[in-house]
Amino acid sequence: MRKAALHNLGCKVNAYETDSMRQMLEQAGYEIVPFDSPADVYVVNTCSVTNIADRKSRQMLHRAKKKNPGSAVVAAGCYVQTSKEQAQADPAIDILIGNNRKHELPKLLEDFFKNRALESKGFCGSVADIGEEQEYEELSVSHTGEHTRAFLKVQDGCNQFCSYCIIPYARGRVRSRKMADVIREVETLAERGYREIVLTGIHLSSYGIDLKSERGEAAGLLDLIRRVHETEGIDRIRLGSLEPGIVTEDFAKSLSKLPKVCPHFHLSLQSGCDATLKRMNRKYTCGGYRESCRLLRKYFAHPAITTDVIVGFPGETEEEFELTRRFLKEIDFFEMHIFKYSLRKGTKAAELKPQVPEEIKGKRSDILFEDLSVMNREYLNWHLGRELEVLMEEEVSFGGKKYFLGHTREYVKAALLQEGEKHHLENKLVKGKAVSMLKEHILLLE
Repeated sequence: MRKAALHNLGCKVNAYETDSMRQMLEQAGYEIVPFDSPADVYVVNTCSVTNIADRKSRQMLHRAKKKNPGSAVVAAGCYVQTSKEQAQADPAIDILIGNNRKHELPKLLEDFFKNRALESKGFCGSVADIGEEQEYEELSVSHTGEHTRAFLKVQDGCNQFCSYCIIPYARGRVRSRKMADVIREVETLAERGYREIVLTGIHLSSYGIDLKSERGEAAGLLDLIRRVHETEGIDRIRLGSLEPGIVTEDFAKSLSKLPKVCPHFHLSLQSGCDATLKRMNRKYTCGGYRESCRLLRKYFAHPAITTDVIVGFPGETEEEFELTRRFLKEIDFFEMHIFKYSLRKGTKAAELKPQVPEEIKGKRSDILFEDLSVMNREYLNWHLGRELEVLMEEEVSFGGKKYFLGHTREYVKAALLQEGEKHHLENKLVKGKAVSMLKEHILLLE
């Protein structure tokens, strides 16, 4: 039996696809081993969102070949899609698999080993012109590395073409998974005991724009959420990153009527300055974003709103940065993913002038992290004295004591002390009052 090891780089969509390829190989008779173990096959699902991600992808591929020079090293995903010629010339890589072709992994490996036995050489791989792809690649998973929460990819591709982003060139145009296929997989996951589903995609808000329902009506994200909500055994539904424009009065009101939908919303922002948003080619203004947050807070009680922010985008002045800083404080986020702008060759932003010096990016990033620590602490303190529902995930130890740790519906970490006879709480919904902070970012229940 051949051994295979897989490593994922990048986003939750990549992680889902890696899980799917792992299960394909299991079904094909491979023994799955850790990536740092000797293996006959190494699969690296690559990322290409930044130049640094490209470099990390190459490093991981070379590490695999060094681990076992006789192995078949497979480069899959976004780096392959954006840098096919460079990847094809890399002696560490034996097989290339682009996006929308990962379902071909078992057959490509079969061909590779057959050609090796025949001492036949030549390019082994499958890389499509992703810009011409119109069909959604049907991948699936029946289990994941987590035991309570399952990420479910329902959409691929992006039509936005933000000036800093390579993803439309790596992932192609919007392609949505058929609703019936999504529900079938949700039912499978529910039967296996998963209680929480996270719907994710490259541009989740675009789900369904390329689909038609059986009655000829639009089949959008809200329709999909409603269908998932009907699935028995699923207690919670989370949504991946959303564009602010999708949060209309009807959308927010409709979601609030679905009790399984968690009040945890990641609304992509990137900048709190309209001039910077325009250079980024984002399709909204700060005023529109503010209104989306107002609607969520109108229909949900103290929802967790999180976001992404890029500091040091080309041309960002000190005044523009201060506008962003004030806007972030005004919205008052629970969490922010703060990134220093990283130049990505092949994007329009790479040609913009002036590029902001790294030292300034670092200072601005540090300032926002300090602001975030205040917002985060205030949001957590609001929960003290309130009864919370926590989906328990794992047993942990702090200060020599054992606790069960999980997340609230708002995705706040909370823990319950294990006292007396041990009770197994993994994958259980537990209610308790938040009485104090156990440690940073973790509430203690009683």
